[in-house]
Amino acid sequence: MNVIELFKKLLESPSVTPEDGGIFEFLSEYLHDFEILRIDKEGVKNLFAYRRFGEGKHLCFAGHVDVVPSGEGWNSDPFVATESEGYIYARGAQDMKSGVAAFTQALNEAHDFNGTLSILLTSDEEGPAKYGTVEVLAYLKEHNLLPDAVVVAEPTCEERFGDAIKVGRRGSINGVIEIIGKQGHAAYPEKAINPVHQLAPVLSNIAGAFLDEGDEYFAPSQIVITDIRAGIETTNVSPGKLKMMFNVRNSTRTDKEKIDSFIASQMKGIEYTLTLDQSAYPFVTDANTVIVRTLSDAIQEVCKVTPKNSTAGGTSDARFVAAYGIDVIEFGVINDTIHAPNERTSIAEVENLYAVFTKLIHNFR
Repeated sequence: MNVIELFKKLLESPSVTPEDGGIFEFLSEYLHDFEILRIDKEGVKNLFAYRRFGEGKHLCFAGHVDVVPSGEGWNSDPFVATESEGYIYARGAQDMKSGVAAFTQALNEAHDFNGTLSILLTSDEEGPAKYGTVEVLAYLKEHNLLPDAVVVAEPTCEERFGDAIKVGRRGSINGVIEIIGKQGHAAYPEKAINPVHQLAPVLSNIAGAFLDEGDEYFAPSQIVITDIRAGIETTNVSPGKLKMMFNVRNSTRTDKEKIDSFIASQMKGIEYTLTLDQSAYPFVTDANTVIVRTLSDAIQEVCKVTPKNSTAGGTSDARFVAAYGIDVIEFGVINDTIHAPNERTSIAEVENLYAVFTKLIHNFR
């Protein structure tokens, strides 16, 4: 079986979160030279496969086999790998069964490596992500199996295959502000405290505000308002409270304390409460580490392009790996149809991704 045949096999295994579509049973047989560990929990299926070649470093490839529901608007069956004009269409083609196929094939064919090679896969990345990669990493730490470096094969490229490596990710902080007013009759505004009127003069200072200037890796952290609501949907009653929700995709220069201080500086004289919840923490892997340099060299050799180091986008399971102090990066196919109808990846990208990973394994020291 070559990498494209493997890719199609994975695509035709329905694996909507938290199901694996039988993929882990298949891979347990396909990776016949690897030790197989199943670390399933609470209905989430997880697989860790490893092979020791020598006493050197441990290089791991990680990802997920689960996909979001197919939705409507497809021109072909989303769980049939449909080939057309050099592309393969199916749910998960970009996110991220192309990556899983590429690194699985590269590892299965590896014969010369001074260290340990492994694969970490979960069926719960698109969902709550509570019992997936987090649980596997905890198990690996307990059993002295944590890797030295990890490549997560999420789709990272932007315009051309090979143009971007993710060396980090922004964090995510969710905020809820509640302004406490006093409900009253709209005809007697002097007898009420209208929280909408209190917010209005300061809203432009908060909405879209930059909390830092960013740096060479991260764009500035910015407050993005996601919801504002108040009142009881009637025209003659002024509201008694207002609720505003926002999100900050934060760099390493901004944290909850900084957001708290900024909001306080804008809300002087207003009775309010602020709740902040950090769902993901920012991280960055130094561009001079072995894994970044070796992967970049492999991309340049295969693709004839120099990749940029990016931290753009949302969150991924790489954040869980980074929490253990492991050098972690992401590299995969072009990201332009993930989660959309007619998700697709070109055959050339998958073959080149497999070639990049093969060179990475050969040259990693």
